[in-house]
Formats: sequence, C-alpha cells, structure tokens
Amino acid sequence: MPRTVPARWRLAAAALVVAPALALTACAGPGTAAGGAPSADAGTPVEGGTLRFALGASPSGVDPQQVGSNVSIYIARQLADSLTDQDPETGEIKPWLATSWEVSDDLTQFTFHLRDDVTFSDGTPLTATTVKANFDALTGPLGASAPLAASYLAGYQETKVVDEHTVTVVFAAANAQFLQASSTVTLAILSDATATADPAARLQGKVVGSGPFVLKSYTQDQGAVITKRADYAWASGVADHEGAAYVDEIDFSIVPESGVRAGGLASGQFDAVGDVLPQDVQQISGAGGSLLTRTNPGVVFVLQPNVASGPLADVAVRRAVSQAINRQELVDTVLSDAFKPATSVLASTTPGYVDLSKDLAFDADAATAALDAAGWAKGADGVREKDGQKLSFDVIYAPNFTGSQAVLELVQQQLRAVGVELELRQLTQAEQTAAQKSGDYDTYYYNVTRADGDILRPQFGVQGSNLNKRGADPVLDGLLAGELTQADAAARADAIGKAQEAVLDQVYAIPLFELAQSIGVAKDVHGVTFDASSRLLFHDAWIAGK
Repeated sequence: MPRTVPARWRLAAAALVVAPALALTACAGPGTAAGGAPSADAGTPVEGGTLRFALGASPSGVDPQQVGSNVSIYIARQLADSLTDQDPETGEIKPWLATSWEVSDDLTQFTFHLRDDVTFSDGTPLTATTVKANFDALTGPLGASAPLAASYLAGYQETKVVDEHTVTVVFAAANAQFLQASSTVTLAILSDATATADPAARLQGKVVGSGPFVLKSYTQDQGAVITKRADYAWASGVADHEGAAYVDEIDFSIVPESGVRAGGLASGQFDAVGDVLPQDVQQISGAGGSLLTRTNPGVVFVLQPNVASGPLADVAVRRAVSQAINRQELVDTVLSDAFKPATSVLASTTPGYVDLSKDLAFDADAATAALDAAGWAKGADGVREKDGQKLSFDVIYAPNFTGSQAVLELVQQQLRAVGVELELRQLTQAEQTAAQKSGDYDTYYYNVTRADGDILRPQFGVQGSNLNKRGADPVLDGLLAGELTQADAAARADAIGKAQEAVLDQVYAIPLFELAQSIGVAKDVHGVTFDASSRLLFHDAWIAGK
C-alpha cells in the first residue's frame, strides 16, 4: 500500500568561580548534525551494521505507554507507531497508522481510518479492535501505571469499532488536545496481546509493536538490543523513507560517566552517545564527530512548590525565591549554549508558548526587599528566620538528567546569597513518585516533554497531578479546562498563554531552564533525527562503510 499522504559534573569547591561552559555547536533541525554536514548531503544511505549507542542513564523500562524518561523513549519509540505523527518543523499532524481522520464540531468524537497493511511484530494485523483494546486498557487496568497517557484520554467514554479499519474515539466533553496526543509515543498502538499483558511485564520487555525495530533483549540497568523489521513499510509522512530501517541492529548500553561516553565515541567503541556535556565536546569534535541538539517542548525544568504548608505557602516568598535565581548563570556556568534560560513555564518550542521573561528576571535586590518586608530576618548563620522558623525548604529530584545535580547546587548557592536555605534530596524515580503521592517535599524538580501546551493541564490543573497540593484556583483551572473546548487554534493558544501567566502570577512553578537533547554521533553516522518531542528516531539512520 503506498503512503497515502504524505556522571553528573559537580561544581568545583569554590563553585561560583567556575570557567564558563564550552560552547556547543548547536542546531535544531531534524537530521542535521552540528559541526558536520547535513545528513542529506552525506551520500546515499547504505544498509547494514550495528549502531552502538551509549545512554547516560538507565531506562525505567521499554513500554512506550508507560515510560517517560528520554533514555527509555530512545528505545521504546523505535518499537511502536502511533495513529498520527507530528511534523517537528511545522507542528502539523501527519498520517501514520491512520491515513486520515475527522473530528466532530464539538471536539468529542475523533474518527480514524487505519491503514490495511500494518502488522505487529508477532504477525497479527492492526485492526480497529486493536485500537479499542489499547485505549480501553489505558483508561482501565493500565491507567495507574500510565498516568500521562490516562491524562490524554481524560473524559474517555469509549472507542467505537465502525468497521475493520475505522474507529471513533468518543469523549464525554470537548478534548481539543487529543489529535496531537494521538501522535505521541505515550499513545502508541501496541498489539492486542500487549494491551492485556501485565504492566510490570510490559516494562521489562513483553511489548509487541508495529515499529521499524523489534526488541531482541532488555536487561534492567544493563541495556537493550533492538533489530530491524525487514517487512516494515508504513513509515509516517514525516520520515525520509518508507521502507525498512537501514541499520540491522541498535545496541544500547548504559554508561553513566559522560567522559567515558565521549571517550568511547572518540575511540570507536560507540557510534552515538547521549547527554553530551560541555567538557566532552572537544573530544568528540576532535575525532570528527558531530552534535545533534534540539530543545524539548513542554514544561521546562522547574521547582514546583508544595504550597500547602511551610514558608512556600506564602506567594510573596515564592516570588522572592524566583527573583533570586539567576537563570542565565545556570546556563552559562553549568550547562551550555545548547540550553536556554527559562522564559516561561513552557519551553519556547512548545505550541502556545508566550515569552514571560520579564516575570523571570534575576533581581537579588528585589528578592531581599521582599523577604525583609515579609518579616524574614537573617539569623547568625545567614539563613533568614521568622517566628522561630528558618527560611529553609528542600527539593526532591531523580537523576534522570545528567546535569541536574550541578544545576541545583548552583541554585542552592544563589538562594543562600539572599538568606534562603535549599536542601537537596536525590531520590530514585520510585522514591520520587512515592513522595509525590504523600506530599513529602517542599519543591519538586522535574520537566515534562510534550509538543502541545495542554501539558500544563495535567501538571498544574487541580484535577491533575497537583504537585502544588493546592486548592481550587478559579482563574487557572478555568483556563486549563477552557483550552480543551477551543476548536479555533488562535483561541486555544490564547487560553494557553493566559494559563502560563496565571501559573507565574501565583508562582506555582519556578522555571529554571529549557532542556535540550545533546547527542554525539560519530563521523560515519547519518540520519539520526528528532521527532516533534525531541526524542530520537533511528528509522532513517545509517552508517557509512557498513
């Protein structure tokens, strides 16, 4: 069937006296290598070979519908396709497993017409009942293990099987974000057998998708190997070619130390490496390698305060804390020019983003005056006190991004300069999730990637994860609910823009920086691209000389 349509790096002891980060040669376009020639000019793709990729952290699993970290999705995305795809250049939704679709005027019904030539890697065909099984599972037994997917399907009523290759997804209320959600890895379509499999088993590898690669092996904390499907013939309209992947196999290993990853790329041990740090750029470029970078859309890295109790219950204190953080210094000192200081709670690559940099300007004098006015006076140890309580709070974080420790240590120093004490608590992902449920934290450090402004709703809506532990906020909650009802793109973008303003007005988030992917590739590697959510795709990747 033809295509229808188209090791953390700590600050030195005298941490504020740190040499500026080396400059990365950055670019943002898919398939373009910074410091090297665009892959399209690299010659004719050749087939074969094994691409050896060193990950900076251990994946939490390989189930596309359950995982959320970049390193997990680097593997999981290659195994499964989605109903639609999103053009990373334009944001336009493109056909993939669905050749076309219709949306009802009230945004409650989405009808998808499926390709009739798609099979899963176990040989079973893609049918309308498969789509129904996936969405029923995500809103049923799997929902607790896949909260992001469940949030995309909020208000889900049913999936109607119209015929063998036509389905209608029905919601109780308008759901303007669902079409874009249908393009995400989180709502990738898996086989009927996978839809009913045990969630824990799925995370460990019991996953069957229709993607260009098949899982050969996965061992927690060690790595994974995926092999190409020779019969793959249904790439999305965004891909450079339609058929099977070029490389035979991809071998993912876990190498936490960035210098070891970079050295491995330079010596030929690896063909590509993740989370390239500034100090490793020269080694990679010196070996003829290149860097691929792209800013992640979605919620930037933030400190999200628990406003239920403690000093952060006072919005004036939260605002002073935000003013005391020098975001540009975070980027210049411990990140690189591949990253950007946050200028809103959404990254600048997110549809609906508005520039609120004026609200996030560094102003230590204003922060000091605000804390003085709020009655917080400096104690003998330099930490402010009020009514016998120190102006001290913690931040919990999981080491999913290599630079987090250094970033938070610098934030800690910036806040100390105005008399605020920040305690760093590194947790495992499971411990962080448990703390989220119990509310045992003062601020929660994280980011979430999605190429749609609706990501604000699950993260900041009172009916969402509610990391703020707040009560109702008629302004913000009204905006987040209202954007779902807007069929008009401009009106929806306006609501999302006002929601960003409302989040910052009440300082429900203290934005820090925009995450960027920084991938090192060897000189012979071409065609590694980013999707609209800045996650890696290997369908078009090839290795010269293989």
